Amino acid sequence: MIYYDHLPLSEEILDALAELHIDYVFQPIFYPDGKTIYAREALMRPHEMTVTELIDKYAKENKLHILEVATIFGATQAHILRGYSEKVTLNSFPSECFYPEEQKAFSDYYGQMDCQGIIEILEYPEFSSESWEEKKKMLEKKNMLVAVDDYGCGNNDDAQVEYIQPQIVKLDRSLITGIDKSIEKQRNIEDCIKRFHKNNQLIIAEGIETKEEFDYLVGLGVDLFQGYYLARPA
Repeated sequence: MIYYDHLPLSEEILDALAELHIDYVFQPIFYPDGKTIYAREALMRPHEMTVTELIDKYAKENKLHILEVATIFGATQAHILRGYSEKVTLNSFPSECFYPEEQKAFSDYYGQMDCQGIIEILEYPEFSSESWEEKKKMLEKKNMLVAVDDYGCGNNDDAQVEYIQPQIVKLDRSLITGIDKSIEKQRNIEDCIKRFHKNNQLIIAEGIETKEEFDYLVGLGVDLFQGYYLARPA
C-alpha cells in the first residue's frame, strides 16, 4: 500500500490521494541478452477496480492530475522501498504536469532519483503543449529521460515524437506481435529503427510474448526489450 500523508503537498491534494488505494508492480526492461535489466516500468494496481476503470473515472471527474501525482510519487516510493538500483520508468499523462510546490516536494523527498527516472508520455488523453513545456523544464533540471510510450497507438505518432524529441521510443505491441511471420511489420520496424537511431533515440520493443519475436527483434538491432516472454510484472 502506498501512503502520501507525509508529503508536504496541499491539503486538497492530500485529501484526494487519501481516497486512492493502490500498489505498484514492476516489469523489467532488458538489454538484448534478455538477462541484464536496463530499467523497471512501474505499473499501477488499484485495489478496487482495474487501471482502465480508475483512469476513466478520474478523467470523467477531471481529476487526472491526482493520478499524475499519485503515480510519480507513489511509484518512486515503491521503487526505493524495494531496493531496486536500475532506472525506473513512470507513466505520465500528456495533459498534466506538477505544480511548483509538487516539483519542490519531489526534489526534497526523491532527489536521489535524479538521472534514475524515465518519464513515459502516455498515448492518451489529449496532448497539452503548455503542460509538456512545464514538465520538460522539470525533467531537464533533474536529468530525467523522456520516453514516448506505445508509439504507433493513440496520439503517439511520428508528429508526437518529432515534437517531444524523446531519448527513448517504445514500440507498441501491435507493431511487433508476430513480426517473425509478417514482412510488412518487418519492413515497418526496420524503417523505425533507421529513423530513430539516426536521431540517437533508443528503441524499446514492448509486448514481446514469444521467443521468435524476441530473436527477430534482436537481429534487427532493437535496443531494449519488454514483455511476458522475458518477465511478467511483479
